[in-house]
Amino acid sequence: MTQRNNFTIQEINRKSLITRMLIGGGVGLIVISLFLSGTGEPNPEWGKFWMLRPLIIVPIATAFGSLSFYSIDFVGSQGTLKKVLAFAFSIISFVISLWLGIVLGLDGTLWN
Repeated sequence: MTQRNNFTIQEINRKSLITRMLIGGGVGLIVISLFLSGTGEPNPEWGKFWMLRPLIIVPIATAFGSLSFYSIDFVGSQGTLKKVLAFAFSIISFVISLWLGIVLGLDGTLWN
């Protein structure tokens, strides 16, 4: 009896991966920009460039959160249920990364 190795290694499609990360970072940038546009008079203790921290941290966090959407490509041929579960996991992980990015970005400024 011969043993077969059914493991296959799929190459990473860098263009697809970078596109998804850029889209995720763009969504994070839009969300935090809308959130920051509602601030009236900022506290003078925060410094002159206090908005840079959230405008940098949130897009980075959401870009890495959108990496989970790349997992849908790997389970796409394995059935509808697995694809739906991978999509649900991707949405949940993206929302968590957006939330954590906002908390980390606004800590010490709008949220003390």
